[in-house]
Amino acid sequence: MAAWFTTARPIPIRALQDVHRHDRGLALTQPSTPLVYLLSGQVRAALGAEAVAGVVGFLLQNRHIVDEFTVTEIRAVHF
Repeated sequence: MAAWFTTARPIPIRALQDVHRHDRGLALTQPSTPLVYLLSGQVRAALGAEAVAGVVGFLLQNRHIVDEFTVTEIRAVHF
């Protein structure tokens, strides 16, 4: 599962690192484009919609990291 999103303000580098340490297999990275981020990881879900809800839910629950965001693309692969 991967979700690309944009933010109004930069996310601190420490917060990017903390996501990986504190949440099961998720990684929050910043590609080379400013204010564009990638949240990726393995999400258990029966349907693609559940995987999307899980990732977007993560962003909503972590408003201290990402206060305002716009999801631009989501990709999910079933294994």
